[in-house]
Amino acid sequence: MGAGGASGAAGKVPTVVADRVDIVYRVNGTGAGRGSATAALNRILRRRQTEQAAGVRRVHAVRKVSFVAYKGEAIGLIGTNGSGKSTLLKAVAGLLPVESGQIFTDGQPSLLGVNAALMNDLTGERNVLLGGLAMGMSREQVKERYQDIVDFSGINEKGDFITLPMRTYSSGMAARLRFSIAAAKDHDVLLIDEALATGDRSFQKRSEQRIRELRQHAGTVFLVSHNNKSIRDTCERVLWLERGELRMDGPTEEVMKEYEAFTGEKKPAAKPVAKPAVEPAAKA
Repeated sequence: MGAGGASGAAGKVPTVVADRVDIVYRVNGTGAGRGSATAALNRILRRRQTEQAAGVRRVHAVRKVSFVAYKGEAIGLIGTNGSGKSTLLKAVAGLLPVESGQIFTDGQPSLLGVNAALMNDLTGERNVLLGGLAMGMSREQVKERYQDIVDFSGINEKGDFITLPMRTYSSGMAARLRFSIAAAKDHDVLLIDEALATGDRSFQKRSEQRIRELRQHAGTVFLVSHNNKSIRDTCERVLWLERGELRMDGPTEEVMKEYEAFTGEKKPAAKPVAKPAVEPAAKA
């Protein structure tokens, strides 16, 4: 169902158009006796003719997915594990080829954790500079925003970690720093994969507020998350992928209710109003 993208589209500016997109992975299922460089080159040159003979298995990760994203939207991508969410984001970012169909983008998509790539042997301080440059900021812009990036990430709340090598960081600290670097720049299309699942609630609130600011500055944000609350708090529209197919596209609450019914998840029930332990005596 694609009503969410179609309704109210008049006057909106499209930023991403996916038209019947298919994405297929090819996995070598045999491996034995086929490890030489010559054999690999031959398989590439004759891929379509020899896939079956070479034991290559085709995994259809995304199937005929179509949607239109508009300027100023924050769109959640949900689905059970292996449903194709991260694969679709990589294709929108131009990192994966499509088997068939087309993806059109207005502006440069930025996939969080790729454009702001971090290097484990360098300090957090050095990575802020390199990550900013990788996203197209000038050295002067990075220097101007450096302290805001560090403060936003919360890296230094429990010590001077920004001067230590990235290999000393926990996975959560690294993810927060990646988000902070990416969020320091306004994006045409920002693609976020699970970044808001890291950090405490204070960091998540800062992240959600920053996403709202990015939308106000003409950007479009895609958020992949297994945290239903983050999706509800951040996105007004949701795409639900299941087994590579777009099962539903619509307003957040409408789609989330269907998804939670499908997975057996439910929102916490409201606590009942406490009743007095003893009923008051009836009036005579």
